[in-house]
Amino acid sequence: MQEKDQHTPVNAALVVAAGSGVRAGQKQGRPKQYCLAGGKPILRRTLEAFLSHPEIAAVVVVIRAGDEALYAEAVAGLDTDKLLKPVPGGATRQLSVKAGLDALEARAPYAVLIHDAARPFISARCISDTIAALGASDGAIAAAPVTDTLKRGEGGRSAGTVDRAGLWRAQTPQTFIYEKIVAAHRAAGARTDFTDDASIAEWHGLSVALVSNTSENMKITTAEDLAMADMIASGGVALPDVRVGSGFDVHAFEEGDHVTLCGVRIPHDKGLKAHSDGDAGLHALTDALYGTIGAGDIGDHFPPSDPQWRAMDSTVFLKHAVALVGEKGGRITNADVTLICERPKVGPHRDAMRARMAEILGVEIERVSVKATTSEQLGFTGRREGIAALASATVVFAAR
Repeated sequence: MQEKDQHTPVNAALVVAAGSGVRAGQKQGRPKQYCLAGGKPILRRTLEAFLSHPEIAAVVVVIRAGDEALYAEAVAGLDTDKLLKPVPGGATRQLSVKAGLDALEARAPYAVLIHDAARPFISARCISDTIAALGASDGAIAAAPVTDTLKRGEGGRSAGTVDRAGLWRAQTPQTFIYEKIVAAHRAAGARTDFTDDASIAEWHGLSVALVSNTSENMKITTAEDLAMADMIASGGVALPDVRVGSGFDVHAFEEGDHVTLCGVRIPHDKGLKAHSDGDAGLHALTDALYGTIGAGDIGDHFPPSDPQWRAMDSTVFLKHAVALVGEKGGRITNADVTLICERPKVGPHRDAMRARMAEILGVEIERVSVKATTSEQLGFTGRREGIAALASATVVFAAR
């Protein structure tokens, strides 16, 4: 048993983060342990609980191969004196834990606390209580007594009530004297049917204490769990960050045989004078999207003085704005374009315009609106000298 001094044993935490987390993380496009809860990666929240605990001298994380960049992003700036190099996991949780235990061998800790990365709200008291319980047992696990009435199901129907007396819900950390849990894992060999480390310990004949933990220690498994964790981490109801941008554009008529509006070519006795294709509708919508992320306007990204943009299809501009919004974590939820002109008539082309913009924006067509109005023959549009367009865009970002 390695010791810091003559009295203080060295304890280590082993955090298991090698799962794919598909069910919970699908909305954020990454495994659940790297998703944000209250603006912070779940794994980071979990690690902070152990790194800040005075009884923990080292922390090792078992990660999935290929997640190295996500891991580095999540742990940037954490205490690297305590945080060891991550270890690649195995095909099962049991094999991943075994890999983590092996990685700690050189440090020869007295106790190891095995914890799920997807339980980010573990309390300092629970950590201390499981360590303290080792004074009388080989292992100790955080657990909560079952309080709900339990039913046995058969064929989708209740077939009886199960006595809940003496039943507990196992949680993590599951804390063990290091040498003893290593021996249990090695004895298990090729067996992979154990559901947690306590079941391996029990099979190997180790004594495992139940440490009552009634504090919030939820495990994030589903997308609904992730939403709940976000709410808890945000200190209450997590309100989304909703932003609305607006755009306006004008183009004069010139000689030509068509105009392009909202991505659709429309036969007309005039063309639109512009450096690009003159699509006032898409130009206004592009500026509206830039507005939701404070990214300036089309002229900043595609200067009219640059010849490479001459006669350019304006869908290129809109796609660029959509990509920038996505990079910032935004989700487009609505686009509304109003075209102001006497001619051409917009009505016959409205559905084609909506479909084209919905395709580029990556949203359902019912989230896209195209309206047309005249200026009652007033002003330049009333004199049929050109076309104006107004647009608004709504983008939702995760709660901050």
